[in-house]
Amino acid sequence: MKFIDEARIEVRSGNGGAGAVSYRREKYVPRGGPDGGDGGRGGDVVLHADPNLATLLDLRYKRRYNAQNGRPGDRQNMTGADGQAIVLRVPVGTQAYDAETDALIVDLLEPDQRYVLARGGIGGRGNASFATPSRRTPDFAQPGRPGEERNVRLELKLLADVGLVGFPNAGKSTLISRISRAKPKIAGYPFTTLVPNLGVVSVDVDRSYVVADMPGLIEGAADGAGLGHQFLRHIERTALFVFLITQDYDPERDPAGDFRALRRELGRYDPALLDRPYIVVLSQCDRPDVREQLDDLQAELELPDIIPISAVTGDGLDALRKAIADTLNRSGRWGEVDDW
Repeated sequence: MKFIDEARIEVRSGNGGAGAVSYRREKYVPRGGPDGGDGGRGGDVVLHADPNLATLLDLRYKRRYNAQNGRPGDRQNMTGADGQAIVLRVPVGTQAYDAETDALIVDLLEPDQRYVLARGGIGGRGNASFATPSRRTPDFAQPGRPGEERNVRLELKLLADVGLVGFPNAGKSTLISRISRAKPKIAGYPFTTLVPNLGVVSVDVDRSYVVADMPGLIEGAADGAGLGHQFLRHIERTALFVFLITQDYDPERDPAGDFRALRRELGRYDPALLDRPYIVVLSQCDRPDVREQLDDLQAELELPDIIPISAVTGDGLDALRKAIADTLNRSGRWGEVDDW
């Protein structure tokens, strides 16, 4: 399925039905009074956070959604039928913005959360509602109120506990494929991952968490370089960052410099991201020349611990799974999720 994380739509709720002007016409009932019924309510346009969806693809190619109008009232005090609502299913984590003012309308963070995006118009009152002792035969009724219309921008921000952060071709896709059941595209060239991949990592019977393999970050991403904000938007809600650094894909690259550059781009995008907990992982440690850098790298970065791993041999992966789980536990955010 194609991953779509943005969509623009136009929605309009239904108009309320008009009230009826009617009078009783029954045999043996002299001076029959007004009996015009009220109009029905227009249908709403509702957003529904569906936990079974992972993309806004369904809303990308249809731009306009109109709910049904309420039916007019009828004789014998019959109320018109309400218009049918439209329910737009979106993934959990979707934000709706007013496309004209860019103001946030709603942030759908809970499964099955609902929000009325455009409320249907109220039906008009029939002439029976206006009868009084001094005005026994009113010859008027209310029209229904019009529905609401608005342009909306939908933006999906992934809800993951852990975000894998690294330069292009650093091995993030390989790592998530080894610690979870995710099956991302893996190839030996930069920007293999063009969309985020999610995987569920099970540590033990009671502990599991969601890891997001983000598209490769490059310097200048905060200004829109590379995948730019398309990448950075999806890490805003992660509770923990795992920085994956290596020297395998570019012998001239400095792992310590990579880590500082990654942190710098996160801070430029949102300084609050620098306050979140993180773990630094050195990959390709099945190679002796890479493992030899571990002590010097820890000293240069002044970190108490860097976790050495090899996604090829599996060395260090169990320690990494446990370190992530323990850090999430200490940070107060824990995700117990069903297996995907």
